[in-house]
Amino acid sequence: MGTQLKDPVTEMQSLTCPSASLVSRITMSLPQELLKALDDMVTQRGFDSRSQAIADMIHQQVTAHKQKVGNDVMVGTITLLYDRSIANLQRQIADLQYQNLSEVISSLHVSLADNQMMEVVLVQGRACQLEKIANQLITLRGVITGNLQLLTAIMPPISSPATAPA
Repeated sequence: MGTQLKDPVTEMQSLTCPSASLVSRITMSLPQELLKALDDMVTQRGFDSRSQAIADMIHQQVTAHKQKVGNDVMVGTITLLYDRSIANLQRQIADLQYQNLSEVISSLHVSLADNQMMEVVLVQGRACQLEKIANQLITLRGVITGNLQLLTAIMPPISSPATAPA
């Protein structure tokens, strides 16, 4: 038989608020091979239970769906790997970030070997706008690869000169 896990019935709990007291219990039917693969993944990745693993997978799928729908405000990162020796590329990246000050929260870049640079840009806004910004950055000449990762969460408001206390 396989490793016995804590709970055979799947409990779904909010990933954004793990201490939430409201939990809905559902029952799932799976083919034996899929159940074994799930149990193996739970063990290998270190989840406490099947419920935790399944909740994580569902959360990822809901996030992907919301990203495709496009109107939800989400937080995320745009990760870029680029060739720093390409003339004006770093300036173009900085200019695009400046042009999107409402969505770009912060960025961090790290020098890598072989004239490569990794830049991580923290963003928040409507998913469709964040995808547009990511596409503009990723398609710049000299960008080797890039990735937009969005989460179904938002940051609290950030103080600006107009809203800062006097």
